[in-house]
Amino acid sequence: MPTYPTQIYPIILCGGSGTRLWPLSRSLYPKQFMDLGGYSLFTNTLTRVQALPGVAAPVTVCNEEQRFLAAAQLQALGFAGSTILLEPCGRNTAPAIAAAALTVLDAAKERATPLMLVLPSDHALRDPDAFAGAVARAARLAADGMMTAFGITPDRPETGYGWIECGAALSDGHKVRRFVEKPDPDKAAAMLAQGGYYWNSGMFCFAPALYLAQLEAFAPRILECVRLAFERRKTDADFVRLDPDAFAACPADSIDYAVMEKTSLAVVTPLGRNNDAGWSDLGSWESVYLNAPRDEAGNALVGDVIAEDVRDSYLHSSGRLVAALGVSDIVVVETGDAVLVADKKSAQQTKSIVARLARDGRTEKDTHLRVFRPWGWYETLALGDRFQVKRIMVNPGAALSLQMHHHRAEHWIVVHGTGQIAVGEERLLLHEDQSTYIPLGIKHRLSNPGKLPLEIVEVQSGSYLGEDDIVRFEDHYGRDE
Repeated sequence: MPTYPTQIYPIILCGGSGTRLWPLSRSLYPKQFMDLGGYSLFTNTLTRVQALPGVAAPVTVCNEEQRFLAAAQLQALGFAGSTILLEPCGRNTAPAIAAAALTVLDAAKERATPLMLVLPSDHALRDPDAFAGAVARAARLAADGMMTAFGITPDRPETGYGWIECGAALSDGHKVRRFVEKPDPDKAAAMLAQGGYYWNSGMFCFAPALYLAQLEAFAPRILECVRLAFERRKTDADFVRLDPDAFAACPADSIDYAVMEKTSLAVVTPLGRNNDAGWSDLGSWESVYLNAPRDEAGNALVGDVIAEDVRDSYLHSSGRLVAALGVSDIVVVETGDAVLVADKKSAQQTKSIVARLARDGRTEKDTHLRVFRPWGWYETLALGDRFQVKRIMVNPGAALSLQMHHHRAEHWIVVHGTGQIAVGEERLLLHEDQSTYIPLGIKHRLSNPGKLPLEIVEVQSGSYLGEDDIVRFEDHYGRDE
């Protein structure tokens, strides 16, 4: 394994809503956290940095809504207690990385000058050894005072990525001549034919103090706001909360616009040779298709799928049977509450569907039928006029908040495990096939005292059944609404 010139702090960026992978990815359950069969892109990213020799524990940057998803997956990999930095609102990558840089410098104190390895949390990469070698090259350049970007050798005229034109050769890469915005097809084809370009992976390595100095030179307002938000930070359990007012005043900008396109210190090092690292940002259903195992007809089939006379297509079932006949070059993605059907080459445009859902105020933009909470999850089974039926799973040792509702009553039926239930002054211990009733306006709480998951069926009835009809009196997870 390679060695590094100084301590490296991985910075894992968990922003973004993954709208191009709707309907599987939703704003409250984006692609980096999705269960892809016992793992997620986020945990894969953590596993890659965990394998690097001698690196520090990661600093994870995410938002309020996804903090418990990040904490649970970090804990599962043995990173309990590592820093989770919470952005009060989205301000793009330049402010997020600035907050992480201040965090690293605060953690490093008087020790040797550290480096930051900035990684998006939602990329796929097949070869960890190629990744480790690229990190070693980037770290050597960064230790020499460079701002290092990781480049991907292009193999097609891709219009969905930014490109980097190489300048003078260095021992571990090239000086950057210029960054190129996402090109049109003709421009992408010309750059591919010319050579001397990389795709911009969105991965970087540099010293945190150097990044802050460059930010002060080229985007001083960003640094001013982030520094104030960091100075006013508050620590809450596993989370470091930036001051919301100061951070909200920060301009929104990417690291590319704010720093990398302006600095004279930008260099690029390849992530493997000829993309042998197997990198993809999985930014569209077509890229998911290209990275998936395919059958002899060129189809990638996931879940309960029947395909007859189908070629070169991606068919994904999350639960129900998907059957396709006599089609080619399409994407079909089924979830419990939505189905996407698209031409494979048009599948990048799912953002327009998500925008329409937002305009129409539809919940399918943000959540699945199964909604994850810090204590477990719930799933809507049926919804009608004045009633709703949910399946609720509570993790061992976890508890919902002490709460009440103004507009609904609830019936709880235990179907698996043991439930500890408070209803007003009454305390109950319910086992499988036992039930209780929660009257409207009564304080109540559901807990799992056991070592197995607790599952209940909840039947709600009343004049209003929205999630905002919850008055919390006490909560283990710091939620106040």
